[in-house]
Amino acid sequence: MSIRLLIADDQALVRGALAALLDLEPDLEVVAEVGRGDEVIDAAKNSQPDVALLDVEMPGLDGIEAAAALRTAVPGVRVLMVTTFGRPGYLRRAMEAGAAGFVVKDTPATQLADAVRRVHQGLRVVDPSLAAETLVAGTSPLTGREADVLRAAREGGTVADIAKELHLSEGTVRNHLSAAIGKTGARTRAEAARIAVDNGWL
Repeated sequence: MSIRLLIADDQALVRGALAALLDLEPDLEVVAEVGRGDEVIDAAKNSQPDVALLDVEMPGLDGIEAAAALRTAVPGVRVLMVTTFGRPGYLRRAMEAGAAGFVVKDTPATQLADAVRRVHQGLRVVDPSLAAETLVAGTSPLTGREADVLRAAREGGTVADIAKELHLSEGTVRNHLSAAIGKTGARTRAEAARIAVDNGWL
């Protein structure tokens, strides 16, 4: 019985290369490929994969949100995150969302295939250098609301724009921004957002 795979990555070349490499393995079969996070659930329901390989950064839904949605909608599917960005906060958030594994895209094909098999067996697979970085980096210091406000601030809107988008008062937005700036050790909200992104907190 081959292990059925769904691959989600917004870069067609990467998606195609992953599919081609994994299809070469006698016990692996790619049954679905999608380019957006918000296509993952329908694809999983239609193709009934055993393991979903999800990129972190995708349009529609990011891979971490897609992993959480999969756990609810199609609980039998095991999730392996495959990402270019080995940011410590991503690993923690992915595991909290129910992912069973986390590897970086430049993992050799044989190791990637092995990671798929191990995740399918119910084991956890984590890139060792990323696991070490995550322990050092610790958890995100931001509250959920502070993260929301910083995400909105990344778009470059004014305090009034952010308040409107998140249905908060301007005073509340200012308080969250100043807390986020303080917690990240930044001087400006743009810098706070950049630091949070680099650590995988957003």
